[in-house]
Amino acid sequence: MIVGIGADVVSVPRFAASLQRSPGLRARLFTARELVTDVGHARTDTSLAARFAAKEAVAKALGAPQGMAWHDCEVVGDGAGRPWLRITGTVAAAATAQGIGRWHLSLSHDGDLAVAYVVAEGS
Repeated sequence: MIVGIGADVVSVPRFAASLQRSPGLRARLFTARELVTDVGHARTDTSLAARFAAKEAVAKALGAPQGMAWHDCEVVGDGAGRPWLRITGTVAAAATAQGIGRWHLSLSHDGDLAVAYVVAEGS
């Protein structure tokens, strides 16, 4: 059963400008694992924008509960590069309270836009 759906679109140039303007923003929004690719290269601003959109989409799927920590929603890849969510702490607590046991995530980017779509499924 679908408990929640969230979608978010991020302007890559605007997001990149925010990262440039506020150097600490990367560390505040993303875990160390999210900042690098599976082969150890720094993620591009486009890739980070898509991951930020995923975090926003998760918040929307949960109904935007107060007190969610950015690091408690981590976008990671499986061995084939497919993105999935690692949910902990404040986000896991909100998900558990709503009976969410499984997440589905799709990321995409084209030109100046990055988008994420999240489906929260009940357990």
